Amino acid sequence: MNESSWGAPPGVGQAGQWGPPDQGPVGSAGPAHDWGAAAQTRPMPIVPDPGGHQDDDRKPLDDDRDDRGAARLSGPLFRDEQPQEPMPTSLPGPDSSQQPHKPQKKSAGRNLRAAIGVGVGLGAVILISLFVYKPLFVGVIVIAVVVGLWELTSRLSERKDIKVPLVPLALGGTAMVVAGYVRGAEGAWVAMALTALAVLVWRMTEAPENYLRDVTAGVFAAFYVPFLATFVAMMLAADDGPQRVLTFLLLTVVSDTGAYAVGWRFGKHKLAPRISPGKTREGLFGAVLFAMVAGALCMELIITDGAWWQGLLLGIAVAASATLGDLGESMIKRDLGIKDMGTLLPGHGGIMDRLDSLLPTAPVVWLLYVIFVGSG
Repeated sequence: MNESSWGAPPGVGQAGQWGPPDQGPVGSAGPAHDWGAAAQTRPMPIVPDPGGHQDDDRKPLDDDRDDRGAARLSGPLFRDEQPQEPMPTSLPGPDSSQQPHKPQKKSAGRNLRAAIGVGVGLGAVILISLFVYKPLFVGVIVIAVVVGLWELTSRLSERKDIKVPLVPLALGGTAMVVAGYVRGAEGAWVAMALTALAVLVWRMTEAPENYLRDVTAGVFAAFYVPFLATFVAMMLAADDGPQRVLTFLLLTVVSDTGAYAVGWRFGKHKLAPRISPGKTREGLFGAVLFAMVAGALCMELIITDGAWWQGLLLGIAVAASATLGDLGESMIKRDLGIKDMGTLLPGHGGIMDRLDSLLPTAPVVWLLYVIFVGSG
């Protein structure tokens, strides 16, 4: 581009030449000349910023075209030739309409590959121990209880400085599970009472400050983890115990899966936004629907003397208790200010993050089994 394409400025003499810088153009009235004329002699036009702003000392030119029809060059042409730093403005640039908005994809929030792998591994361990040798599955329950207690007491100590004695809880939790399997509900209650007493006595060996707070948390931990898990051992004690436990596990997993799948795809209305923002009413509907179908099939095909309509009721109860259990642990984690109870299971968190819906569901399912088909 050369200057001739922009036309001759006003005030140029017949020769059309300019004098020295301090004298202005030859033939002009004097050394002073207006800013507009000088601006027209620039070899390149002023490029406006992307937001369309002008410097205060630069006024827009009215004659954007010279008398030969040459258009003023600006906008995307110069921005493409010489990229500029983006301006911190909320207004879109001239070419923003050319960039289509890409909708944000929903994310599961977990490493699904790791979660599936861990889930398959845990499922294999459960099935092998459940159907090969029932006391072996009791050992699996004990291990889950002890690890869950360790995670819970560790988080209470780290986040709230609550000193819960782990040793009496672990020993008492083991006794609860074994007593429930051998002696039923009566043995489980006796073991629970002795565990609570052991927590009270064990805490006396330390300073009395915060004694009430610590023993209260200890009794809560004893009830929340091992005592509720004892109902799984009591299911196992029946003649068709492996089938009952398998149905219990399947319904809980199916309920969680239905809630996740339907909520992720169709969820719009929050179920309990202050507790768990990710849960929706549509997800709860999916949990109930999936659990009812699975319950009807399991009670009809797996449980001895079971009926399909009993499975429908069982599915509703499982979906409700599993959801409440999940929300209950979410309350605990929000109070502690953590996302997961542990990191032992990649893609899942900790053991307690997998037991959250199973623990409160166990006594509900055990009770319905007793009502529908007896204790076995």
